[in-house]
Amino acid sequence: MVASERFVETVVENLKKAGVQTGEKGAHVEFENLEILPSGPEVQAVGEYKTKDGLKKVAVAIGPEFGSVDDDFIRDAVQVAKKFSDLLVIAATSFDASAFTEATQQNGLTVMRVKINPDLSMGDLLKKTGSGNLFLAFGEPDVKVKTTKEGVVVEIIGMDVYDPVKSEVRSSGDGELEHDIAAWFIDINYNGEAFYVMHAYFLGADNPYEKLRKALKADISEEVWDELHSTTSRAFPKPKTGKIAVKVINHYGDEVMKVIQV
Repeated sequence: MVASERFVETVVENLKKAGVQTGEKGAHVEFENLEILPSGPEVQAVGEYKTKDGLKKVAVAIGPEFGSVDDDFIRDAVQVAKKFSDLLVIAATSFDASAFTEATQQNGLTVMRVKINPDLSMGDLLKKTGSGNLFLAFGEPDVKVKTTKEGVVVEIIGMDVYDPVKSEVRSSGDGELEHDIAAWFIDINYNGEAFYVMHAYFLGADNPYEKLRKALKADISEEVWDELHSTTSRAFPKPKTGKIAVKVINHYGDEVMKVIQV
């Protein structure tokens, strides 16, 4: 599915104004000379972005206004962008699970998945409220997987976000997980086609589930609640598919996924 000409113009115009937020307070990617390409469905705009070492080249692939981006969309964009760009911005309103199976670094090209705020489709209303947080870079779950006598155990360390301005990966770990992550899930036998929730864990600062915990105290033991409110999973058997998938949801409802060979 290809983005409409009008939507491409709107996205590019606002990228110039707002840039892309990378998660850290005040940090964002700023663009210069961002221009729309007259042809080609794979990449819609090219230009430059600011880094600590000066300007570098960027390509922008824009998904449909009402639809999602998948791994094929990203692969097609990579094939074009790798010829002339240092950074490929995949800007979309929604991402399929398969979109997170593509590597962030591909032969010298950095791929950045960027969530487009739905407000961008609000036309004149957006002009009154300002650019706001229109573009937010997706991070990638930083997890550790180990095999024990009981089975496979997954620990979520944080969320890794690549900052192209500083050319470094920033993690949201160090005790901040409950502020960044609302819930995380594991598909313990990922088939590459669909994500099935087989393990669910709920974090969140300030005990957001405390009232529910008290209400269900007679039905669910304290030990089970402690297991659900955890950054470390229960042990599970090795996957027959050879892969597991970890999905993380933040407090804004955005979700990211990582596929891991086990």
